[in-house]
Amino acid sequence: MRGMSASSQNLSPERPVAQPREAYAVFRSIGTRWMDNDVYGHVNNVVYYSWFDTAVNAYLIEQGALDIHAGQTIGLVIETQCNYFAPLAFPQTVEAGLRVARIGSSSVRYEVGLFAAGEPLSAAAGHFIHVYVDKATRRPVAVPEALKGALAPLLRG
Repeated sequence: MRGMSASSQNLSPERPVAQPREAYAVFRSIGTRWMDNDVYGHVNNVVYYSWFDTAVNAYLIEQGALDIHAGQTIGLVIETQCNYFAPLAFPQTVEAGLRVARIGSSSVRYEVGLFAAGEPLSAAAGHFIHVYVDKATRRPVAVPEALKGALAPLLRG
């Protein structure tokens, strides 16, 4: 743009890049389904968010940090985002890498990398933030100690 300095131009932030496997603490295999593909021949973008939920909640349940039936504290998603780097398609197996970027007083930022089986870089990477609330009142509560303990091994700066 002639006559404009770099500081006055609308410059976009640094572009996200695919993440290496080493950036994640634990992995879960997820099988794609025929219905996950869209008319363009790859997994539709909305399915990726389902995989984020599956990776996080399965980990929490397996660690005994989330009781989806009798627990009094639940996590509500308040923010989510995903960047796509390479297509995934049925019948691939997806490997979801999980890490925690931040544990706040009542919230947790989970980050998930989705990898084609055996690939070194993520096909997609994103995050979501849970705010933990009382199941009945839906008011924020402190992140339970059991949850903090389960998340500690996933923390990445």
